[in-house]
Amino acid sequence: MSVELIGLLGLIALFILLGLRIPVAFAMFAVGFTGVSILNSPQAALSQLASDSFSLAAKIELVVVPLFILMGNVATETGMSRKLYDAAYAWIGSIRGGLASATVVACGGFAALSGSSVASALTIGRVSLSEMKRFDYDDRLSTGVVAAGGTLGILIPPSTGFVIYALLTQESIGRLFLAGVLPGLLLLSMFILTIMVITWIKPSMGPKGPQTTFSEKMRSTTGAAPILLVIVLTIGGIYTGIFSPVEASAVGAGLVILFGILMGKLNFKKFWKAAQDSVVTTATVMLILISAYMIKTFLALSHIPAWLGTYLESLAIPVLGVLAIMLAIYLILGCFLEGFAMMVLSMPIFFPVVQQLGIDPIWFGVLVVLTLEMGLISPPVGLNVFIVKSVAPDVSLGKMFRGVAPFWFAMLATLALLVAFPQIALILPDTMIN
Repeated sequence: MSVELIGLLGLIALFILLGLRIPVAFAMFAVGFTGVSILNSPQAALSQLASDSFSLAAKIELVVVPLFILMGNVATETGMSRKLYDAAYAWIGSIRGGLASATVVACGGFAALSGSSVASALTIGRVSLSEMKRFDYDDRLSTGVVAAGGTLGILIPPSTGFVIYALLTQESIGRLFLAGVLPGLLLLSMFILTIMVITWIKPSMGPKGPQTTFSEKMRSTTGAAPILLVIVLTIGGIYTGIFSPVEASAVGAGLVILFGILMGKLNFKKFWKAAQDSVVTTATVMLILISAYMIKTFLALSHIPAWLGTYLESLAIPVLGVLAIMLAIYLILGCFLEGFAMMVLSMPIFFPVVQQLGIDPIWFGVLVVLTLEMGLISPPVGLNVFIVKSVAPDVSLGKMFRGVAPFWFAMLATLALLVAFPQIALILPDTMIN
């Protein structure tokens, strides 16, 4: 039996395990460990498991994962995330569809703290859904905008998706974080434009909210000032070269904790809960990464990535054509697989092809993360939609998926713009001060 056939059988086994609802980390580990044992030896597989576990745990770059997650969890426990929504609500809540637009802005702001789409959707959903219900927003728009807005969590830095991509591809986390800023703001703007179009066509879906005075606007902005300061310092520090991403994560987490204490909103009980949640999430990420390294070695031994690259080159398809095929595969897989699972499964296969074709890896990383976001709201899996369902149990899943559909197409339009104009993603990392 050829090594390529063994590799193909391993991939088939992996998808069967995932279809049986085996957790992605365990499925990848089982296939990767077994594959390396067959193509090399059981001793080599055990040796790699030990070395990969320790080398990953020793990577200083991974410090950003628990620290940025802690930053977001502390912001949630202390109510700082509510301040972001209140500020956006005060400024734009009074226009038609304004509460929905304020939700998107708040999701974008919280994304710059947590790096998690699920956390963004859950946290802002708890705050905003009751307000939109109070002002008679259509359930399709209110739940759709929370599910879609939450996806900004893995595009706007700090992003757990970019950290995992960087570790799988050996790219710079700092450059990837900066590359996500403008695409994240572009997507946020596209979501607001979508809300404006929806409420222009059917005004009853997003009635106007209450008017606020200028003093109320300023007061709400002042309340959100600590969070805004943290966002500016962390992202600005990375761009100007004052902080590395690791240092920025420490500064951000430290400032959020300090502000929580000074405002009297953070006690030991809340901090302990935030720390526990951060440890659990970090452990999950680490388990997935260890499994990813194992299956990456198995695929390399099976020569599947090299075979795929050679095959695509033989078809004489233009580079953009190959890129379109890969993105289309991500969009299809997004209907069935969780986002990080897609990334760790696909990178060992796709990234060698990306390097072979000379595609910019930073640009490709942004495109991949955006397509992962689309999977978060794609039926039938649509993780973010199920998260919103937990906050709004009275709204049917069918209604939620109909509500999120316009935002999915807004994401598709954003993806097309990023493919057509790569500099949207590359201008900040290319001009960053080292």
